[in-house]
Amino acid sequence: MAFKSFSLSSALALLVLLSLLSAHSVSLADTNNEKKSPVEFLKHLQGCHKGDKVKGILQLKKYLHRFGYLDYKNSKNRTHENDDDFDELLESAVKTYQLNFHVNSTGVLDRKTLSKMAMPRCGNADIVNGTNYMKSGEKSHHHHHGSGSPYHTVAHFSFFPRRQRWPSSLTHLTYSFLPGTRGEAMEPVAKAFRTWQGNTHFTFSRVADSTNAYIKIGFGSRDHGDGFPFDGPGETIAHAFAPTDGRFHYDADEQWAAGATPGSNSFDLETVALHEIGHLLGLGHSQVQGAIMFPSISTGVTKGLHQDDIQGIRVLYNK
Repeated sequence: MAFKSFSLSSALALLVLLSLLSAHSVSLADTNNEKKSPVEFLKHLQGCHKGDKVKGILQLKKYLHRFGYLDYKNSKNRTHENDDDFDELLESAVKTYQLNFHVNSTGVLDRKTLSKMAMPRCGNADIVNGTNYMKSGEKSHHHHHGSGSPYHTVAHFSFFPRRQRWPSSLTHLTYSFLPGTRGEAMEPVAKAFRTWQGNTHFTFSRVADSTNAYIKIGFGSRDHGDGFPFDGPGETIAHAFAPTDGRFHYDADEQWAAGATPGSNSFDLETVALHEIGHLLGLGHSQVQGAIMFPSISTGVTKGLHQDDIQGIRVLYNK
């Protein structure tokens, strides 16, 4: 992936949510190239395992490379880097993916694994330079109670590779909506900020002038000027950057709703904002499926903060 003039760290900090193949909204009869899902190739891979050669495996390799699971460049055997052969390296990548997403780690592409891969998710890699960030926060915290023995709680949250965060002196962050932001998004975003404010040492307030706001929120379509174009309906649905960049954009071509109802085709504005604000404050991905910082998100789902998200921010800022 060419990041052009972006430094590696800002490239790593970029977060992109991927949207799901919504089979219910696109019947096979009207599928054309424009409507083809970016994860269409997964449909043909059920049951595949090491030794198989099936069309679509090369695309799977690209998918796993994008999120950090597969790295031919640092391996001794690059024979199958650009073909549809299910080699040993791919098997090992699939096993790691399965561990991160709580699926039996068999290396076989079963239905459960493929359905996880088809889910909308954040485009930031889970593994960077060989470090599995979905496991990086998994350290025991020791708590002493008087003279008793310590007990351990395992944390599953994680941070950015360089633990980027806002300076400790800066606890009040202003946010602003860029011109052209949809009115329906403003209250869900404000609610998301209020939720984070109620659970952290930060306070947030909206300002009218976006030039001086620490956080800038808006909608963008296709190439919208930040070097990371959106792609029309499907796949990428939003992105944001790590501290202290402060940019957060929704993809204007997706279906959005204030309070998505179960079974709907829309993404919930507030839920996506909660996830993205977590990134804006410095959180990476969590292994806890109930956490707002878990990498996957679905249409028609609303989700709130989890103890794991709150603990993550407290650990990051030593609060």
